[in-house]
Amino acid sequence: MDDPELDAIRQQRLQQMQGSNPEQQKAMQEQRQAQEEMKNSMLSQLLDQDARARLNTLKLSKPEKAQMVEGMIIRMAQMRQIGDKLDDASLVKLLESLNQQMPRSNSTVKFDRRRAALDSDEDDDDYGI
Repeated sequence: MDDPELDAIRQQRLQQMQGSNPEQQKAMQEQRQAQEEMKNSMLSQLLDQDARARLNTLKLSKPEKAQMVEGMIIRMAQMRQIGDKLDDASLVKLLESLNQQMPRSNSTVKFDRRRAALDSDEDDDDYGI
């Protein structure tokens, strides 16, 4: 079942996916950094200070959602839908409209309290106290 040709192809694919070339990895890292800097500079031009602070707070609590909002703001600016800087109230409206479009996750927390573990009266009789 072990085909040496197939193993060689797998090994080659694995090396390609891992990016065995350190120069290529460095170039990709620099490209990601440049894109991130460009995105941050665009957002600082598009958002006022309060809106930027709200977006940073959102990024701490829900990074995926913040990334989606950042992309949305940049696309809106590219399509000339944003005239002036977005203020905090405008960003809140944008977030509310996004929340209505996104399906909510139905995560719940359940506490399973066992009465036997919490009832200490019965335990006293067992130990002769």
